[in-house]
Amino acid sequence: MNRDWIATARTLSEALPYLQRYTGAVVVVKFGGNAMGDDEAMSQFARDIVLMRQVGVNPVVVHGGGPMINELLGRLNIESNFVRGKRVTDAATVEVVEMVLTGRVNKRIVQAIMGEGGRAVGLSGKDDNLIVCEPDDPELGFVGRPTELNVQVLQDLFSAGIIPVVAPVGTGPDGVDTYNINGDTAAGAIAGALKADRLLLLTDVEGVKDTSGKVVTEMTPSDVRSMTDDGTIAGGMIPKTETALKAIDQGVRGVVIIDGRVANACLLELFTEHGSGSMIRSTSLPPLGE
Repeated sequence: MNRDWIATARTLSEALPYLQRYTGAVVVVKFGGNAMGDDEAMSQFARDIVLMRQVGVNPVVVHGGGPMINELLGRLNIESNFVRGKRVTDAATVEVVEMVLTGRVNKRIVQAIMGEGGRAVGLSGKDDNLIVCEPDDPELGFVGRPTELNVQVLQDLFSAGIIPVVAPVGTGPDGVDTYNINGDTAAGAIAGALKADRLLLLTDVEGVKDTSGKVVTEMTPSDVRSMTDDGTIAGGMIPKTETALKAIDQGVRGVVIIDGRVANACLLELFTEHGSGSMIRSTSLPPLGE
């Protein structure tokens, strides 16, 4: 008998306890980075999400789209200004952001999931008042910070066996203005409102590293705060760990910062013993399945 077939069967058998543990679990996945621009990586990601749904997990995909936004702004000759490293989003820019995120990017992910045999619906934070925002910083214009979430629409989609794919665009408190939301921030807010079992933040790095450069596979919130205070966690990792801590404070069991460049990264994290990336685990909630 072919050894590859035997290895595949063994892998499936070893995954059984993890499949059972995650049956009915809510898993929010922030998808972004280089994988979004690569057709093969997109298909691989979509296949993983469909498999998660097939074995009883309730996944929510929240995506970014910065490179695509930059491309269209350039083609339209809309200049971007930055304050403290963040893009100022004026009325013209937020119109482009909404067009790219809710149109081109969102529908591409939906089509990829459906192409792998899943059922998916694309929506933004403006739909059914999923995400209501207030201005994050007046100097940044239409950049929003989530203040209210209505996740009933996501729960309705779960019940129908449909995978929600969410573009990080929200509405203002007046119900009129449109706000651009950082993808990680939006994913964390949705995970918190759903009391998700896992929030997976797919990035272009291996995870949180210690002073020797080794990936830290498991941390508590207090570990994260200590590593931030002493400078071990720095730069672009700080916003991600801040998102993780806020999500855990809101009732998420665990947040995992994962290298999205690795094939089947989500499946490795959920359904294998060794996992993937850096797990920040709640200390106030029991582990999943207990």
